[in-house]
Order: sequence, then C-alpha cells, then structure tokens
Amino acid sequence: MQQLVQAQPAFASDIETSPNSLIKNLNRDIALDANDDKDLLLRRQRSTVLDEVWTLANKYYVDNTHNSQDWNQVRENYESRLSFNKDGSYDDEEAMKISIAMVKLLGDKYSRILDQPAYARIQKFDLIGVGATFMPNADKKIIVGAPPVQGSEADKGGLKIGDFIVAVNGVETQGRTAFDIIDQIAENPNAQVVTMTVVTQGSDDMIGEGYRRDVTMKRQTMEVKNPVTYKITEKRNDGTIVGYIRISEFNSLVKPKLEDAIKSLKASGANAFVMDLRQNPGGAFQSAVEIAGLFLDDKIATNVIDSNQVEMVFRTTKGKTLLEPSVPLVIWQDGGSASASEVLAGALHDQCRAVVMGSNSFGKGLIQAVYGLKNGSGFVLTVAKYQTPGGTDIQGIGITPDIEAKLPTPLIIGLSTDTSIVDFKGAAAKACPVTASD
Repeated sequence: MQQLVQAQPAFASDIETSPNSLIKNLNRDIALDANDDKDLLLRRQRSTVLDEVWTLANKYYVDNTHNSQDWNQVRENYESRLSFNKDGSYDDEEAMKISIAMVKLLGDKYSRILDQPAYARIQKFDLIGVGATFMPNADKKIIVGAPPVQGSEADKGGLKIGDFIVAVNGVETQGRTAFDIIDQIAENPNAQVVTMTVVTQGSDDMIGEGYRRDVTMKRQTMEVKNPVTYKITEKRNDGTIVGYIRISEFNSLVKPKLEDAIKSLKASGANAFVMDLRQNPGGAFQSAVEIAGLFLDDKIATNVIDSNQVEMVFRTTKGKTLLEPSVPLVIWQDGGSASASEVLAGALHDQCRAVVMGSNSFGKGLIQAVYGLKNGSGFVLTVAKYQTPGGTDIQGIGITPDIEAKLPTPLIIGLSTDTSIVDFKGAAAKACPVTASD
C-alpha cells in the first residue's frame, strides 16, 4: 500500500493538469498533426504525374542547370499549385496544365507534354512496334522504362514500368543495349510478332527472382505509312543509270523499305544514286544510324553527348552494306532537312561516302527521348546532343552542302524526277572535305 502511495506523485507528475501544461500539450499535438498533414501532402505530391515529369527532367534533361534555375525550388513552387481532394485524388487535367507550364521553364521548344492521342500518334517511330519504351537501369539491365501506351500490345500483355526484359525472341539481353535489341528485330523486319521474356519483381524478391513469363506481342508497324519512294530517273549516254530515292521521314518502316528500294534499283541496273532528304523533318534517331549502315561498314555514324558530358559513340553495323563504296551517292538536302536527316547526311558526308548537294540543312543537333506517363500521356524531353563523325556540332548551324545548288522542284509532291543537274563525276571530286575518325 505504501508503494502505491509513493508511486502516486510520480504518476501524477506525468499528467499535470495545470493550465500551462494543458496549453503546452495541446500545442504539441497540433504540431504533430501539422507534421502528419505535411508528410501526407508531400507523399501525395510525390505520386502525381507532375512529379513524374519533374523527375524525368531532373534526371535526363540535356542541360543540367535546367535553364539556370533551381530545379528543386521549381518543384516546390509548381507542386504547391496542385490541390488535392480529401481522398487524396487530384484533377488530372489541372496537373497536366501545371506540368506544361513547368516544362516551358526549360526554354526548350523541343521538350513538351503530349496528350494521349498525340502520344499514340508518335508511336509510328516505335522501331519495335509494341508500344513500350525499353531502357537500361542503373545496373545496365533492360527494363520497361515507362508505362506502355494504353491499348498497345505491351499494355495488353501486362507489361509494367520496371519489369525486366531478360530475353527477346529467345536471345538474352544481358550485356546488350536497347539499340542492340532494335538491331536484332530489324534483322527480320517482316516479322509480325516478337516474344519477350519478362520478369516482374515483387517487393520481397531477391535480385534475379520474380514472376517470369514469355509475352508474345503483335508488332504494330504495319499501319505506318511507307516513307520511301523510288524510281530510275535517267539512263545517260555515258552508261550512268540513276536511281532516285526519296525518304519523307524516319519512321519504323524506313530501313526495310529503303533496303527494298536499293535492291530493286540495283536489279534495274542503277549504278549511281540520289537520296532526296529535302523537307524530311527527321524521326527516330536509331533509324538514321541503321540506314547509315547500308552504306558504311563498321564506321562511326555519330557521337552523342549527354547532360553529364558523357560521350557515346554510335557505329554502323558490320557486313550489312548494300552498295559498294565505288558506287556514287549524292544527298539532296534543304532547310527542311532536320534531325535524323542530318544524322544520316552528316555520317555519310564526314565518312566520305556521299556528296551533299543543295542548301544548308535545318540545324537540329539535339536528341529527344519520348517517355510514357502513368496517366497514358507522354513527355518528349531533350536528353542529348550529337556531333557528326568529324566533330561538327550542327545545332543552329546545319550541314553545309559540298555543292550549293538550286534543286529541281518536284513535279509530283514527294517525288522529283529530274536528276539531270547531278554531275556524278564532278561530285566525286567534292567528297571528303573533312577527316572523320573510324
């Protein structure tokens, strides 16, 4: 009994009921509630499409100063504009508008938000054709890098962001890049399906563990417009037979269709070629590198530099050329030739394989990546710049032609038949004004 009496004062001292103590405890509880509310708000903000856009720009944007701004402060400023309902939901349309405004701060006309229809349309540049973005993670393992396009084969197949792609058509992806996978699939361009071995890792799975299955998906490139037109335009008295090829854009069909064009023209006797890239705005960067491999055997096609000034060298394939080095090749370009058109023209020009004719090209030396967002929309972000094999940075400058000339106006939209202006022997003397590394 005495122990209980002695213990009583100590217990009472823990729950003092004086007015000052009550106020102190009330303030403490209010502070704790405020901190809980703040933490809850932060968790909600960090799970929105707005934060998804901010994170991608923070990690991959080519200018790591983000247009000389405190990008963390930008995050706080723009996240504070988004309101939440009591259940934690938010207005997706409002979040998209805020995201668009935030991306504009980068001051880059090429970085932009795409709504769902626009994101679906840009899939014509999907070289694999299943509606998913594949990229290496920090351990250089190939993963699904963004949510698949809604309604795409990848979406129907249950692929999720973060899933590991451990094999493609039975070939393991270990030690390979996403571009290697594209090259593998390009070896059989008419294949209508692709099978990927996918591993989904749970929170309790160890490295290498997870739910493993094969997913066979129909390639959806068949609806893409053929960007290549061609014909024999001349049979000259000196024996020159001119094969003319027009490429309107670099979409997922350009490489196999260009291969068909070259083979058909060769079968018709063509022994000199004009490749018309006028008014070609570009398209898939990798397509330009692959096409360069039809003319260059194991040569540097371009050098890519990311935001950390890390340089990546892209080489053409080995043993895949379709024209002998002695076959004359002239590229037509103008101010509408941009992006992937300039990658191709720069590669063939600097490696002494083609002579460039016409006027200065557009001058787009930046590379964009397309990311799928969790709400089914997309984000186009400038992630790198490139230089020609000779080390030329063409951004804002363009590629200067070897032969300045006013080229013939097409008689039919997209197809010019007058190649008589081209002096192939004289053009050969203009080749290789710069020295490129191998």
